[in-house]
Formats: sequence, C-alpha cells, structure tokens
Amino acid sequence: MFKPIIRFFIFLVANFLALYIGTLLMNEGPQTPWYQNLNKAPWTPPGWVFGAAWTTIMVLFALYMTKLSFQFYLFDKKLILLYSLQWVLNVSWNLFFFNKHLTAIGLVIITLLWLIIGYFTFKFKKDLSYNTLFILPYLIWMTIATSLNAYVVLYN
Repeated sequence: MFKPIIRFFIFLVANFLALYIGTLLMNEGPQTPWYQNLNKAPWTPPGWVFGAAWTTIMVLFALYMTKLSFQFYLFDKKLILLYSLQWVLNVSWNLFFFNKHLTAIGLVIITLLWLIIGYFTFKFKKDLSYNTLFILPYLIWMTIATSLNAYVVLYN
C-alpha cells in the first residue's frame, strides 16, 4: 500500500526539483527586457498559464511515472535513463533559452525533450492503457512550447 505513495512522492519531489532548479537557472528570464522585447508567437499564453500548466503537468507526470515504475522494475536502466534525460533537458532549457539567450540551442533541447515525452507516451501505451492519459498534458504542452521556441528562433 505504501509503495505507490512513496514512489509517487519520490517522482513528485524530483519533478518539482526540476522546476525549481529551472526557475533558478532562468534568472528572471520572462521579466527581463530581452524576453519582453522578443517577437513572440501570437498564441503565446499569459505568464500565469506557464506556472499552472507546469504544476499540473508535474503532478500528472509523477502519477504516470509511478504507474510505469510498477510495470517495470523501478531501477530499470532504460526507464532511469529516459527519466533522467527528460529531467536534465527540462532543467537545461531554462539556462540556454532565458539565461544565455541561446534560443536555437533551446530549440534543439526542447525538441529533444518533446521527442522523449512522445517516446514515453507511445512506447508504453500498451503497458499503461488508460494511465497514458497522465502524460498527455505533458506531450501537448511540449508541442505548444516547442512551437513558441521555434517562433522566437525564426522571427528574432
């Protein structure tokens, strides 16, 4: 009974740690004149949407990873590698895009992250059945975020 709760808590803490470190690495990014003066996509949501979206996504992704970790051995090398790579890409995007202003590198990073989330979504769909729904908001958000980053690269 406690194993699912403990695993969920571990993934939840790891996910929110990624958000926290990413926020530190962006160094006031969205409030800086550099970002404010960029040509942004017309479909760019208001700032508050990002916080709400990421909070929801990380809770649901923790549920997804908890379910997935019970389908496979928790310390499955492939699972740990994919999760870790997703974590590093998620954190590092903030550094390259907001802090270093390297939007093209940010686009490469976010595209790789989108591909990993897509892989998670479709590779384990049969194993997780309806629990795959827990990762769909992440995939949808990464699709939107990748398009926003691509727009910045193309129009600035």
